[in-house]
Amino acid sequence: MEVANSSTQLINWFRNSAPYINAHRHKTFVLMIGGEALETDNFQHIINDIALLNSLGVKLVLVHGVRPQIQKQLDVHGHSSEFHKDLRITDDRTLSLIKQAVGVVQIQLQAGLSMGLVNSPMQGASIRTVISNVVTAQPIGVKDGIDFLHAGKVRRIDVEGIQSQLSSGAIPIISPLGYSVTGEVFNLLAEDVARQVAIDIKADKLIGFCSNQGVLDENGKVITELLPEQAQVHIDAIEKESGQASGTLRFLRAAVAACKADVTRCHLISYFQDGALLKELFTRDGTGSQIVKESYEQIRPATIDDIGGLLQLIEPLEKQGILVKRSRELLENEIESFFIVERDGMVIGCAALYPFINEKMGELACLVSHPKYRRAARADKLVEHVERKARSLGLESIFVLTTQSIHWFRERDFSLAEISQLPKAKKEMYNLKRNSKVLIKNIVWPH
Repeated sequence: MEVANSSTQLINWFRNSAPYINAHRHKTFVLMIGGEALETDNFQHIINDIALLNSLGVKLVLVHGVRPQIQKQLDVHGHSSEFHKDLRITDDRTLSLIKQAVGVVQIQLQAGLSMGLVNSPMQGASIRTVISNVVTAQPIGVKDGIDFLHAGKVRRIDVEGIQSQLSSGAIPIISPLGYSVTGEVFNLLAEDVARQVAIDIKADKLIGFCSNQGVLDENGKVITELLPEQAQVHIDAIEKESGQASGTLRFLRAAVAACKADVTRCHLISYFQDGALLKELFTRDGTGSQIVKESYEQIRPATIDDIGGLLQLIEPLEKQGILVKRSRELLENEIESFFIVERDGMVIGCAALYPFINEKMGELACLVSHPKYRRAARADKLVEHVERKARSLGLESIFVLTTQSIHWFRERDFSLAEISQLPKAKKEMYNLKRNSKVLIKNIVWPH
């Protein structure tokens, strides 16, 4: 019986992951793996999961760190190096040892991704990797009166080179070493490299493996989603508390910068947790934290001052019978239920959420996108926003009543339902003459 239950769980998980598999196929993800991850017992599982993503058609760029490996080299050779503001002061001897550490890690990564043992997750993977020298760097120089010597910063990313490698089906492996136009080698922050690569190649996601499961709240629970400004608050708090940067903090800084530069989603997951990468990408709730880009077109709660813009937006659809007519007085009374998309002072989209707390359901209503601004999927963003709001209220599902947009909602995971499935108060108000179709969707957290 236990085996049967396990098989059923596997089947259900596989079925539920299908939308995410389809969504991620042909997308480009930059994976940032610190050197610490290579030292854990979970490292081979991470490699197996990377291989699985590759087999599912995800384009991957792998950026790695080497901090613990550098320290080992320093200890073996009786050498030491100092840090200033989390930047290693890199003299000639240190640079030589860093090169050795990078070589060891690159070989380890290539060896792991080259495995093909029978009866192992890597069987038949046939993954090609490329050691990619795509980072042009320049020296940090003298800062705060300190000469950082061979420590550098990213100057330019060879986007065409990376795209060529991805197009050939390979996984580029990028180290925290950069090269100048004069042939010099510089030691870089791996997180800075990952951030700039993600920005310049316009990656769909930047994913970082860190010691923490994600960004934690005051109770130690993972915060599933943050906007860049919210993440910055946590960065400031961590810096104030610890006084030094951890791998988690460095990646969080990189994630905020990447989001502000139009990388839509940045994920922070644990390198200790088996399957964290797969859970984050292929399950509803994920396992870590994601930093999401804040659009310059804000979705915000509507106010009384928006009534005029709302009326202009919805009146044409009311005349066509697509929407139920709402008077100015009704809009004023229900304005707290509305969200709008505003562009240069103009209301170009709206949606309303009416919660039914006892039944843990919410009604998505009055979803409208201005005809001139429908190409940017603003209606989809409004639905996502309403879902997040519903989730924050503890609701488990949302429903819509529609006469002409049935297929649009079905394409977005809403399922046809019966009037009997509506909350009691909504059933009592149901208009039989309008004969609207009922569609319900279980609330999910986007990934």
